[in-house]
Amino acid sequence: MSFSNLLNEVTYRDQRASPANTNTTNHTETRSQISRARSYASTAATSVSIFGDISSQLHGGYSHPLARAWQAERQLTKSMLIYPLFVTDNPDEEESIPSLPGQKRWGVNKLVALLQPLIAKGLKSVILFGVPLGPNVKDTLGTAADDPSGPVIAAIRLLRRAYPRLFIVTDVCLCEYTSHGHCGILHEDGTLNNQLSVERVSDVAMAYAEAGAHCVAPSDMNDGRIRAIKLKLIEAGIAHRVVLMSYAAKFSGCLYGPFRDAAGSQPSFGDRRCYQLPPGGRGLARRAIHRDIGEGADIIMVKPATQFLDIISDAKEIAKDMPVAAYHVSGEYSMIHAAAKAGVFDLKTMAFEATEGILRAGATIVVSYFTPQFLDWLET
Repeated sequence: MSFSNLLNEVTYRDQRASPANTNTTNHTETRSQISRARSYASTAATSVSIFGDISSQLHGGYSHPLARAWQAERQLTKSMLIYPLFVTDNPDEEESIPSLPGQKRWGVNKLVALLQPLIAKGLKSVILFGVPLGPNVKDTLGTAADDPSGPVIAAIRLLRRAYPRLFIVTDVCLCEYTSHGHCGILHEDGTLNNQLSVERVSDVAMAYAEAGAHCVAPSDMNDGRIRAIKLKLIEAGIAHRVVLMSYAAKFSGCLYGPFRDAAGSQPSFGDRRCYQLPPGGRGLARRAIHRDIGEGADIIMVKPATQFLDIISDAKEIAKDMPVAAYHVSGEYSMIHAAAKAGVFDLKTMAFEATEGILRAGATIVVSYFTPQFLDWLET
């Protein structure tokens, strides 16, 4: 009921109650009627709140931008972000990756200048992916992965000197370095030799740790590699200063295409569905998370992110006393860019919405190609 209708109703009631006064109107009576109408309206509204469902009144709790921010269980901060870098064995390389907008392959000689402005804006961490481009550098054993003069170890040493406070994560896998493009050593029939692969992957992890990496992150998905790496770190006396981050729930799928373009890691035959998790395998993911926690992982990662928010939530439930990371992978990033370019939505808005969903699901660390933009966006 509108205020004018309320006023008319109160006036009508007064006239019926006092017919002798129907022709007497003055300024005092009008003010009195308005006052009674306001009182009636206030009482009516209060009655709705009291006798209705008070808990349904939510708008006041997020009526201000700061109040809206307070509603988030986790708010994105710069320290949550890890920036992926593709480092090649051509020291002066700076080559754009067409399927990964805004990203490049970098030579070691370009890294210091690349990172200087990002660190000034608050960049805390990078994850390094080696991209060997030289002739005949790849073989069946991925021997270039832990070459002391190779791109990853050279980058670790350079960045430790140039930026001592930058947290350096190294992806640990063989797919970029093997001639067949798979994530380990193969049997003669082309299937994965898990035992030899674990031994090789753990050796590569040790080489990166001994070169100065703060964190080693095996992404190969071979059974038992977390335990093997942890035992070697303990034996070498450096387990106390190296973080072991497991790609515990890494799912197979089509979202890795731009990454494989960037890293040159497309399998030459077959696919990785027999060692990466099937997209519908929630139970397998939970088992893998439990297993890797038991084998000594310090951080659990889920990859990809936005299509597997339930797995991120599961990881936080299972690893409730541990950090949970999520990798917003190349395909997710490129899809957002493509849709924004087509006018479907605003790039910045969608980047935040996707990342906030990842945080809401339970992650507190996000590997994101949007990191350079977030460093700017989080300032405003």
